[in-house]
Amino acid sequence: MEKGRDSASSRSSRLARDDAVYISLSNRPKDPDGTPKGTKAVNGVSSVVIAMGVVSMLTDISTESVSAILPLYVTGVLGLSTVAYGVLDGLYQGVSAIVRIGAGWAADVGDQPKWVAFFGYGLSAIARIALLFATSFGALAAVLTADRLGKGIRTAPRDSLITAASKPNNLAASFGVHRALDNTGAAIGPLLAFVILLLIPNGYSTVFVVSLAFALVGVAVLGIIVPNRGSGTRALPATSPAEPPRNRRRIRWRELNNPGLKRLLLVAGLLGVLTIGDGFIYLVLQDRSSFAAQYFPLLYVGTNVAFLIFAVPVGKLADRFGRARTFVIGHILLLAAYVSATLPITGAAITILCLVLLGGFYAATDGILSVLATQFTTPDTRATSIAAAQTVVALTRFISAAGFGILWFAIGRDSAMMLVSIGVAIAIPTVAIILRSARPYRADV
Repeated sequence: MEKGRDSASSRSSRLARDDAVYISLSNRPKDPDGTPKGTKAVNGVSSVVIAMGVVSMLTDISTESVSAILPLYVTGVLGLSTVAYGVLDGLYQGVSAIVRIGAGWAADVGDQPKWVAFFGYGLSAIARIALLFATSFGALAAVLTADRLGKGIRTAPRDSLITAASKPNNLAASFGVHRALDNTGAAIGPLLAFVILLLIPNGYSTVFVVSLAFALVGVAVLGIIVPNRGSGTRALPATSPAEPPRNRRRIRWRELNNPGLKRLLLVAGLLGVLTIGDGFIYLVLQDRSSFAAQYFPLLYVGTNVAFLIFAVPVGKLADRFGRARTFVIGHILLLAAYVSATLPITGAAITILCLVLLGGFYAATDGILSVLATQFTTPDTRATSIAAAQTVVALTRFISAAGFGILWFAIGRDSAMMLVSIGVAIAIPTVAIILRSARPYRADV
């Protein structure tokens, strides 16, 4: 009897320890400022968020310096049509969907989001090398595919790292700080491309080399400086030398079967189909205003500077005003950007207005989508749920980019823009109604 009681006591002890290990982010030990234990904070934002912001800034200098010249490089240097550019832009927007959920699942199941993200950043850096030799549609498509696969692998684990290191009631603000640093790089990249092309006419290969250098530095910073932060769930130690370590809990897929998450995915898909790539909007602006091609990268600078300015205040506003409401308002700004691009008005003022509206759209939707995804799941499936939302966006934006390229070719620039604008105007109230009925999985996220 005594032995049986000891055995029962031992089992109870192990069960209690299981429950203690699988704690949520909100119950993890915290420092006095409320951030997870061992995480330094600057003005309420974790040092991990700052470090990831630096990595994203360096990577975005690399990425956006190429993105800023890609429309002109494809249509001007390579001499391809807008349909070909639409396909390439679709790959750029959507091919990452192939790996997003798998990468999020790998980050969750191994509780190693940093190293999954590291692999993704590394793959994109390798693609920069191949870009130096891509001079045909097929080669360029292959390079862009590899680059975007890297983005698909890294994004959800990166956002999971940010979430794990942040206070639940300050989450949108943390994403705002990260996106502000990210878009510092997104503004520097096109500006750098502009300066290079200004000093070296047709210096596209020089832009590609500089892009590679920044990508490699970003990978190095991630590997050396950024700590790994998972959900807080770890493998349990053995209770005796003869007993192997106990495995950590497997992901329960039913935790992703949340009505709120389903509604969010529906909303993300509906709006994604109606969100055309920035490159098309910039081609519309250039076609209407007829400014010199060398100034084309400055359009990317304008949008990203606006994003940079709005990211932190909009993130703080979303935490207080409502994240779903902010997300909907962001798409109202997108609609206004579409309308301003198609107005029969030319000049610097209307161009700047369009860029500011686009920057506001990204500030109100980019990081907010990830925050919304975390509201409808548990910490153990956080990266997977973020990846699911991002996958839907990537797939639908691939359809949008390819479809808009064909639409432009078939019915003309202005008619295509008008048709998409009408679609967004119809979708906005529909989305607002769908999100209003969505209920968070956890009350403390």
